[in-house]
Amino acid sequence: MRLGSLLALLRPALPLILGLSLGCSLSLLRVSWIQGEGDDPCVEALGELGGSRKLDSRIHLGQSDEDFKPRIVPYYRDPNKPYKKVLRTRYIQTELGSRERLLVAVLTSRATLSTLAVAVNRTVAHHFPRLLYFTGQRGARAPAGMQVVSHGDERPAWLMSETLRHLHTHFGADYDWFFVMQDDTYVQAPRLAALAGHLSINQDLYLGRAEEFIGAGEQARYCHGGFGYLLSRSLLLRLRPHLDGCRGDILSARPDEWLGRCLIDSLGIGCVSQHQGQQYRSFELAKNRDPEKEGSSAFLSAFAVHPVSDGTLMYRLHKRFSALELDRAYSEIEQLQAQIRNLTVLTPEGEAGLSWPVGLPAPFTPRSRFEVLGWDYFTEQHIFSCTDGAPKCPLRGASRADVGDAVETALEQLNRRYQPRLRFRKQRLLNGYRRFDPARGMEYTLDLLLEAVTQRGHRRALARRVSLLRPLSRVEILPMPYVTEATRVQLVLPLLPTEAAAAPAFLEAFAAGVLEPREHALLTLLLVYGPREGGRGAPDPFAGVKASATELERRHPGTRLAWLAVRAEAPSQVRLMDVVSKKHPVDTLFFLTTVWTRPGPDVLNRCRMNAISGWQAFFPVHFQEFNPVLAPVKSPPGPPGAGPDPPSPAGPDQPRGASAGGRFDRQASSEGCFYNADYLAARARLAGELAGQEEEEALEGLEVLDVFLRFSGLHLFRAVEPGLVQRFSLRDCSPRLSEELYHRCRLSNLEGLGSRAQLAMALFEQEQANST
Repeated sequence: MRLGSLLALLRPALPLILGLSLGCSLSLLRVSWIQGEGDDPCVEALGELGGSRKLDSRIHLGQSDEDFKPRIVPYYRDPNKPYKKVLRTRYIQTELGSRERLLVAVLTSRATLSTLAVAVNRTVAHHFPRLLYFTGQRGARAPAGMQVVSHGDERPAWLMSETLRHLHTHFGADYDWFFVMQDDTYVQAPRLAALAGHLSINQDLYLGRAEEFIGAGEQARYCHGGFGYLLSRSLLLRLRPHLDGCRGDILSARPDEWLGRCLIDSLGIGCVSQHQGQQYRSFELAKNRDPEKEGSSAFLSAFAVHPVSDGTLMYRLHKRFSALELDRAYSEIEQLQAQIRNLTVLTPEGEAGLSWPVGLPAPFTPRSRFEVLGWDYFTEQHIFSCTDGAPKCPLRGASRADVGDAVETALEQLNRRYQPRLRFRKQRLLNGYRRFDPARGMEYTLDLLLEAVTQRGHRRALARRVSLLRPLSRVEILPMPYVTEATRVQLVLPLLPTEAAAAPAFLEAFAAGVLEPREHALLTLLLVYGPREGGRGAPDPFAGVKASATELERRHPGTRLAWLAVRAEAPSQVRLMDVVSKKHPVDTLFFLTTVWTRPGPDVLNRCRMNAISGWQAFFPVHFQEFNPVLAPVKSPPGPPGAGPDPPSPAGPDQPRGASAGGRFDRQASSEGCFYNADYLAARARLAGELAGQEEEEALEGLEVLDVFLRFSGLHLFRAVEPGLVQRFSLRDCSPRLSEELYHRCRLSNLEGLGSRAQLAMALFEQEQANST
């Protein structure tokens, strides 16, 4: 009885007791196993060498928390030592040692350089990262946009040998594959690039259209030069030491046969037409054959077509293959859309999850009312969302062309869908809506009034709503020339007598932002005197500027501030730049600035990176502060009950930044970064097109930006620059300026007064004051 009552009391704790006993048993068993492992010979060897004690000490130190505490090492730079700027790599590809995929070498001649070679360049150059033209003509003049290498000897073997030597010396470490072709060959560039992308690079490969030597065995084959051939980088490296011997031992009138014999004799490698499941397909075009009528499978799948007799035939082949590639792309899109429709049924959302258009991202879903994308309403003549905030403005320029293209596309799609039963003709656009979706592109909703015509000729007016989408195109990396941040920048500051009072503040900012960080930059002051200023007995309006420059040179030993004096009645930006340009070398990088500009290291670096000699000029858009009377800067809020916050006392010469309110002044183009050689080329073109009195009148109405825009083939990069913050100032709009420049100057002054809300408040307060 007592035993039963005892078991009844212990029954709730019985699982706990069993768990504790089982855990203790397993722990004792594990201890015995660990002790048994102490007889390991490796552990005994460590003990004999005295390493176990060291190992224990390391483990003890590793478990210490002090070893894992971070230590902050303060940065200290000795001001007495010269500052050395670290040059960073422009591309990560340079640091990783990555190579480009394919380089194309085109063998041309004196007779075909300006005809067939130009046609090759226009059809395939934009598909390859590098395209070189090799000729035996001495001192050959390269057509525009082509890189020509002249060897000076037109013998076939010599030309081929020197071409391979040049590829090995200059590009052997930068490319994986080298494609050699003649200028009478049309190459389907996308297919060739895809072929090179499917082949392994770590092998010796000589791939092309294999041809047999006369009287040689089946294994001794060479690649026909007319259809082009691929050489791997490893094969080119192995071939390089044998080029001189092959050139002296092998006699051949054809460069492709000479190269084939050289590879077989020196390396034992012959041409192959197929490798790793990839076949090099080519097509021999018959004489007087029309490419539009070619429909054979060999032609449609060819990588190269040969021979091409003239440039016109080259362009016709390019048109034919481009149409084939476009049809193939449309077919693949339709197949993918059908697959998406079939698979959407199996998804959890079902058909409701199918986006329109098929295969494109779904519309953006806002998470709050602040993320809702608004629609812009437009008609064929007006748009009701203007950039300047006006409720209605005319539809012009690119916006008008965009709307017209959307309406024409909608009408074309309707006719394609309903013909031949119905034909539609547009009468007018009733309503139009568009919005930009960052995930999809530009969306359109159009209400069209159409005239429907049946097959029997019956007509009827219909109003239909259609939806269209202009999707975002594929993002591509544009090839840009290599630039560094080590280029010296030459700042040019034109000064009028009315701006002399603000020059000392600019010099102080120049010292703080350029001289103290030891930036690689110089400054030239261009002092512009009026016709009656600075003469004998008259005070010098720039005496204070010269004194400030001298003081700056004394404070910073080794600094030299150059200044030029110019006398002009109506100085224009172009005429002043002409004076400075003649005083500097052609490779000088100019930074044309104003007295209100505050240059710094970031601004100078962006000037170096965005101004590319022979390629691009950079004209930044500075941030202009509003009038401080209308947009005062308030100090941080004080304690409760301290009254209203007074305006913060900003310095008279220091910009207050975006906190004061302002806008990027798109109307002003007074700052610019460009190379002297590019300016001289544009200036010479201006002088060639405008002569005499016409040139004199044009110079008064042009700025440097207009010279590059109208008389230069360079890219013009116009972008906002947050590092250029200028205090409010009214520009001096001279009546001698052209009508366009004068309008831009006045518009810049008016827009710089304040925001619409600030101007409205000022008018309201003025009306209230007048009413009282």
